[in-house]
Amino acid sequence: MTPPPPPPITPRQMTLLRVVTSMAWSDGELATEEVDLMLDRFSQLFGMGNHQEQIKQELRDYMMQNLPLEELIPKLETQAERELVLKLGYEVIAASARTPDEPKINADEAQAYRKLTELLNLPPDVVHRIEQEAIADLESSEGIIETLTHKLEEFMNQ
Repeated sequence: MTPPPPPPITPRQMTLLRVVTSMAWSDGELATEEVDLMLDRFSQLFGMGNHQEQIKQELRDYMMQNLPLEELIPKLETQAERELVLKLGYEVIAASARTPDEPKINADEAQAYRKLTELLNLPPDVVHRIEQEAIADLESSEGIIETLTHKLEEFMNQ
């Protein structure tokens, strides 16, 4: 089976999307509702007008692929991209629990996050600062997808 053609987004945008998706997959599942909501927001961010539905389908195909972080992290080119990925990754895993009895960040997610921090190789003080920012964002009134969308928009407009 041949892979689907890449969506009309930049390789940089694709890498960011895939790292965040990889973190969302870290607990072994990616809920349909999460995918639909992420696709709505990302297609608004990456798409223009009539192309949003096409981009949604193309992004969905890529989101269903759970790629290893080891393949994705080396594609990050700048410190800013690494910091953004860490923040978005933390926000994704801390956003919700699979069940009411489970902590917000379960053991699988915690392990994936440790692996992400190791691969990103950021200084401990930077990791701590980003985690604090992520926690503050999650405690705000915005939902996780809105927060992700705003962070990506800010980053893409730099």
